[in-house]
Amino acid sequence: MTREDGGGVLELLERIGSVVVPIAVALYAVLYIGIEQMYAVFGVNPQQVGVDQAVLLGRMTSTLVLLLLVAVPLLGVVVGLGWLADRMTRGAAGRLVRRTRERPWIAAALAALWCGATYWGLFNLFGDLDLFIMVVIAVGLGVLAFLIPFRLLRRKPVGRAGTKVLVGGLTGVGLGFLLILGLVEGAIDVQESGQSNELLNAVGFQDQWAVIKSAEDDKPLYDGRWMMLLGESDGTYVLYDCDKLETLRRPMETTNLGQIELDPEREAGFACGGLAQQNTP
Repeated sequence: MTREDGGGVLELLERIGSVVVPIAVALYAVLYIGIEQMYAVFGVNPQQVGVDQAVLLGRMTSTLVLLLLVAVPLLGVVVGLGWLADRMTRGAAGRLVRRTRERPWIAAALAALWCGATYWGLFNLFGDLDLFIMVVIAVGLGVLAFLIPFRLLRRKPVGRAGTKVLVGGLTGVGLGFLLILGLVEGAIDVQESGQSNELLNAVGFQDQWAVIKSAEDDKPLYDGRWMMLLGESDGTYVLYDCDKLETLRRPMETTNLGQIELDPEREAGFACGGLAQQNTP
């Protein structure tokens, strides 16, 4: 590998890192808002089920390790494809990228349109958006709010670096709002079907079920029905009654957990709310 090739690869890695880090930081910052919205479906907040930032990070450790294992070879593939494209075009691809970056209005316009598009998740929280509305939001918001500031920032190296951080941060926030939508929809599915999906499991949601028993005589309570254990905090269990569609709280000193099961298999067509429907006049 020539010196120029090595410099190009290192420069590409540096550019990728300068964007990936702000994305990851912003995405994790928005993640806790999604966790709050997820538990709000059950009428509780994360603190009431014993989930804070430290607990959330601990539950996600295995997911973060898996993401790292996927991201490292993926980054290598991206670098390799970039190098290969540059070689196959005899340097034309690299020159095209450099010329595009040297055109301040083109670079600013691309960054502005991208930042405008990242607000799709936020606006989608207030209603479903079709592709046309999405394009209008991306173009309109990007041109009105970001185009001129990004053009001014590109006059100096520190401004260009700031643009990368801002674009990465807004990308992470946009992905975070999409994550919030997925978590809320997943929580609603749990509430209706009694079974979580892979996204909820990835953020540390515990699909844990148990038969609740009295601590005095160890007899089953609630007719021996299975309850989802949402969490525990301040000496209190927070339970979800799938049959009655209710969230319950019980003191830990008067409650025993029996027949604990993680991620139970459900028969086809299973749905929560059987007893709630019977009690409906």
